[in-house]
Amino acid sequence: TLFGAIATEAQGRIVEFNPQNMANTVWAFATAGVAARTLFEAIASQVVRRIAQFNSQNRANLAWAFACVGWDRRQIFLELGAVAVENLLYLNEAQKSQLYLVALYVQIEWPDLNFPLSSNLQSFKAAYA
Repeated sequence: TLFGAIATEAQGRIVEFNPQNMANTVWAFATAGVAARTLFEAIASQVVRRIAQFNSQNRANLAWAFACVGWDRRQIFLELGAVAVENLLYLNEAQKSQLYLVALYVQIEWPDLNFPLSSNLQSFKAAYA
């Protein structure tokens, strides 16, 4: 498939991707409903290593995309959630809407997890509505 070929090619070059390239890649796969596990693992690894390089839009898109594909490793959500909490004042309404959906996903998947964004759900809900 086209997405399979893209995933294979991207996996070998992921260290060359800038933050926006990574965010756009996982967003495109999630939007198409394609969960390319190995590619997402490679991107998740880079995100954790390079989290400070990602802007708020990149982070929101990444979190949303990982939630949309049902990502089952909570570390990426903890990393992205912690940085989002530090930058709440700089989030726009679209980013808050994405993070609202991510926070709901995390609450369903890991109800006992102390997710950094959980205490902000009400303010995010207003942006989503």
